[in-house]
Amino acid sequence: MTHVPIRILVIEDEPQMQKFLDASLTSAGYRTLEATTGKEGLALAHTHNPDLILLDLGLPDADGMDVTRGLREFSARPIIVISARGQEEDKVRALDVGADDYLTKPFGTNELMARIRVALRHASRSKEESTEPVLRNGELEIDLDKRRVLARGDEVHLTPNEYKLLAYLMKHAGKVLTHRQLLKEVWGAAYASQTHYLRVYMVQLRHKLESDPARPRYLVTEPGVGYRLKVAE
Repeated sequence: MTHVPIRILVIEDEPQMQKFLDASLTSAGYRTLEATTGKEGLALAHTHNPDLILLDLGLPDADGMDVTRGLREFSARPIIVISARGQEEDKVRALDVGADDYLTKPFGTNELMARIRVALRHASRSKEESTEPVLRNGELEIDLDKRRVLARGDEVHLTPNEYKLLAYLMKHAGKVLTHRQLLKEVWGAAYASQTHYLRVYMVQLRHKLESDPARPRYLVTEPGVGYRLKVAE
């Protein structure tokens, strides 16, 4: 069987960053497509259907937030934002409009590759999970049909909202989920600003699921942004 290389679309207008990304991705065995404007990036994404998209927010013809929205109109492929904007509100906005992850410039090759691997694994698992009622991640297991949760082989009893929160995190393992996304999914749109709900429930989930709640292996906090269920290596 012929191996088809993973295609990554890079939407970035800075020549030095383009060169760095192309060299890093090519040496790792990925095939790259390059765009320097939002319009060009949207066109390439539409015609080539890349496996993953790296997107800079500061493009010459469009704001990256608008490009993300445009991509999400026709593509479910992972989007990793790469930007010099490091403010929490920028990260939250990018994730809320559809990005899967956010890397602040400058960043190293190792971190970039790790984020790409996680995003691709999540995309692959999402396809499998569309027909698979049991989700597994390391020592955690959740049976969506039976509403049954296991941690290290032992059944764990969760409240309805704890279960909904964990199920949503498991379905999006590896993806950073904002406070607003989680609150709307579990409690509804009217609770989108009630971040204290999440803090309380995440503490409860960690005590029930983590072997060391003070140093969580799975339920990771993204400061000022939200939470992520870390994919087990």
